Amino acid sequence: MAKVTMPKLGESVAEGTIGKWLKQPGDHVAKYEPLLEVITDKVNAEVPSPFEGVLKEILVEEGATVPNAAEIAIIETADEGASADAPAADGAGAAAASGQVASTTEAAGSEPARGPAGSDESTPAADVPASVPSVPPVAPPVAASAPALTAAPANGDPDARMTPAVRRLLREHNLTAAQIVGTGGGGRITRDDVLALVESIRSGGTAAMPVVAQAQAVPRAASSATASAALAAAPAPSSPVSQSVQFPDGADEVLLPMTQMRKGIAAQMTRALAVPHAYVHMEIDASGLVRARERSKREYQAREGISLSYVPFVIKATVEALRRYPAFNAHWTDQGILAKRHVNIGVAVAVDDGLLVPVVRDVDQLSINGLNHAIAEVAARARANKLRLDDFGGSTFTIDNTGWFGSNLTMPIINVPEVAILTMEAITKRAVVQETPDGDVIAIRPIMNVVLAIDHRANDGAQAAAFLRVIKEGLESVGPDTPIY
Repeated sequence: MAKVTMPKLGESVAEGTIGKWLKQPGDHVAKYEPLLEVITDKVNAEVPSPFEGVLKEILVEEGATVPNAAEIAIIETADEGASADAPAADGAGAAAASGQVASTTEAAGSEPARGPAGSDESTPAADVPASVPSVPPVAPPVAASAPALTAAPANGDPDARMTPAVRRLLREHNLTAAQIVGTGGGGRITRDDVLALVESIRSGGTAAMPVVAQAQAVPRAASSATASAALAAAPAPSSPVSQSVQFPDGADEVLLPMTQMRKGIAAQMTRALAVPHAYVHMEIDASGLVRARERSKREYQAREGISLSYVPFVIKATVEALRRYPAFNAHWTDQGILAKRHVNIGVAVAVDDGLLVPVVRDVDQLSINGLNHAIAEVAARARANKLRLDDFGGSTFTIDNTGWFGSNLTMPIINVPEVAILTMEAITKRAVVQETPDGDVIAIRPIMNVVLAIDHRANDGAQAAAFLRVIKEGLESVGPDTPIY
């Protein structure tokens, strides 16, 4: 028997809460198929099964909170199941020899294993966008009405994963997997996906597609740029910094209860402020950067479907600095500085109730265009509450675009156990003194402040200034010849 344990969903996350089991005892589970939903202080994430087999026992019920690595379920793997079936096969042969073939055949024709009890396989509540209406269970249609449900366009994945019960539901409604864009983990088709399409066809409407589904609907032969555009085109949420407090009549104060996210942020910030912070600030002459972006942005928007941000340029310059000073691409441990080979950048994203820091991995392998798409996609998933399990954990350095809010100088808090964080501030026009052959003149230049916060246990001010100078030089060297692709 293979034991499933609670995964670690972030460097600073020590426990998780079982939100919903997507499988029930007796269900077959494919390797990497979503097994359960885990809730942390940062995100709701579907956890894939590490094994293939049959779920034998659930050790932790929904709503319970357990530490990382705690055993939560037992799966009988495929190899174990095959061994157990061998004696049963011999018994079946003996039964056939004694005239019991009919009962054996009848058992073999029984209906396939069902998905989670009561729903076959339903999308977790947190994964259903507000735009998708709740669809009540639909009774299997009579044969005469089945052909009317084949009018849906084939914009899904014909090889999408699903449980046997969902596959049976497709057959009952005379539908195919290619007609449905799955909203489950890894693009799997859920019961709700099928019922939503059935109801849509019957009512003469069009099935609603959530943000992630829009990206998955792109044919697999299409470029990732198109998928990024679909995500970026999703409606923007309300301002993440807007707050509304309602005071009851006669009340002079009201208590705003802490959400799980705010509790998590509070705990993480308390840990982080135990780290001795030091700060280095420099001004960047962004003239070349602004000109390069302005020259390319219209063509880029038309070609890629999303706007070209300044953030990938900053990440590119930061990658060069991390190459020269690898002690900044590291985690702090009590035994020493743990330098990391991979460059995984945490990108701070403001959401309605706080701040998320999903990860863009191996950024040193991406072009500016690749970085721009990766950032747009992860930010869209964060704002749509659709972050994946691999969007968290393993970041080695964090960049925060505080300038998006118009700030000019920020003192960031390190995302421990990382040893540094960089903020890029708003680009504003300022009067600066410029040297010319004829003497100093005052000129108007677009200037951007960058601030580097370091863990003073890991690095000192001299290394921090040298590190930031590499970023400054990289950004000030951006020009018309800087490659985007």
